[in-house]
Amino acid sequence: MAEKSYRDLKTEVWDAGLCARCGACVAVCPADALSFSPGSPDHPSSSGYCKMENDGVLCGACYRVCPRVAGAVPSPLLGEYLSAIAAKAIFSVPGKQSGGAVTAILAHALDAGLIDAVVTVSEDRWTKKPSSAVITRREALVAQAGSRYNWWVPMLTALKEAVVVRKYRRVAVVAVPCAAEAVARMRESDFDLLAPYRKAVRLLVGLFCTESFDYGRLMEGKIRGELGIDPWEIARLDVKGKLEVTTTDGRIVAIPLKELETCIPAGCRRCTDFAAVAADISAGAVGSPQGYTTLLVRTPVGLGFVEGARAAGLLEVGGEVDLAKVEVLAEKKLARSRQD
Repeated sequence: MAEKSYRDLKTEVWDAGLCARCGACVAVCPADALSFSPGSPDHPSSSGYCKMENDGVLCGACYRVCPRVAGAVPSPLLGEYLSAIAAKAIFSVPGKQSGGAVTAILAHALDAGLIDAVVTVSEDRWTKKPSSAVITRREALVAQAGSRYNWWVPMLTALKEAVVVRKYRRVAVVAVPCAAEAVARMRESDFDLLAPYRKAVRLLVGLFCTESFDYGRLMEGKIRGELGIDPWEIARLDVKGKLEVTTTDGRIVAIPLKELETCIPAGCRRCTDFAAVAADISAGAVGSPQGYTTLLVRTPVGLGFVEGARAAGLLEVGGEVDLAKVEVLAEKKLARSRQD
């Protein structure tokens, strides 16, 4: 590929309003020159230093991993997969979004020593504010299970913490589609500066995603500001053609998605991938019976992790998967990206 630096990334992606805000460029920059400044900007900023621009050192790692450098390229609706199954955790997962299947798969992987760490999204229990996190214990993984992925967070920034700082060599990543594509680029690249990530990521779990929301605009502006619901009163958030806010006292407040357009980051509206087609396993609540998670098992690696969790008695498989329901949402996301 042509050698390109962060300046090309800025021109082609950031300035064009395409940035997915996944944090991949921040994670792989060897100079730690890229970051997200306070205030939830629509793209990272640079310190101005770049090994390639300033010192003539071959790099461009940020450009190589960005999932948006080719523009808003339409994704296949569901992508290729080996099997589509409905699954659920057999043990208790209090905050689970659907069947807790992803938590079961990762819990077994940690228990069995197949992975050392999980890069995922955590949240503050009082403010519900999300953050990129590295989890190494099953108890912490189960405690953080649930819908943290409705919020935008540059989740891949924690991948540098896991791989470069802590030097974990068996890492699982749970990511929304844009971040999953970025990780797939790391795994497929033969560039030396990306080798630590290529070697460390053992499992990539992608999550079905229609859109993510900016925390400040949605929580502070809409939910707290207009609805008068404080973050600590929220039991769960669900996106099911609308945003459902369930409070701790059992109230359910539905907000039409058309009222939340200003809360969706600009780059998110350009995304065409609903089903995380680049992952080893894609997962979501759509298409399976109540209490189950839909799993699209895409690779032999993904299949091995699923079968391991089943054999260990942590994961149950059953029920039919209605892929037509998954395709409907995938088609809607693709259509919306074309309108934008």
